[in-house]
Amino acid sequence: MASAIDNILITGTPGSGKTTLFKRLLKELGHFEPVGFYTQEIRAGGVRRGFTLNGLDGSTGRLAHVDFLSAFRVGRYGVDVAGFENFIDRLSLSDPGKKLVMIDEIGKMECFSERFITLMSQLLDADCLVVATIARKGAGLIANIKKRSDIRLFEATRNNQDQILGQILNCVNPQCK
Repeated sequence: MASAIDNILITGTPGSGKTTLFKRLLKELGHFEPVGFYTQEIRAGGVRRGFTLNGLDGSTGRLAHVDFLSAFRVGRYGVDVAGFENFIDRLSLSDPGKKLVMIDEIGKMECFSERFITLMSQLLDADCLVVATIARKGAGLIANIKKRSDIRLFEATRNNQDQILGQILNCVNPQCK
């Protein structure tokens, strides 16, 4: 590993508040000018229809939708792998001047992209701190990242958000100065 910095991962069951916690961390860590993205549900009539991509630089894209025709599928969602790769290519995720990279999420949909898999391996080995949400279950990249010795894994539940927020902030602030 190129860096002794612990990379921070947040996992949990669907609905445990990983993305909510991630957004709270974004507010608290904004002064470090992180790069990265988060996902957000697309809802219509109270039903989840897909997921958008939201870059920390203000850019947007679509990751998946029930109406996408794609060979890449997770459940009822077609995943737009080419669109996702174009989106991440526009972000400055590998900028050597950045100390903090924030990603929501490392999940099954994102792992259809070989470019994303390579990028995540590079980022975790770089001299930056990665704060990311990661699927609770998964093989390949998801399982391999969790086995790394340079990560700290936090499990989010609906009841421990404040506690985990404080623990993560204590880990991040000394490393990003």
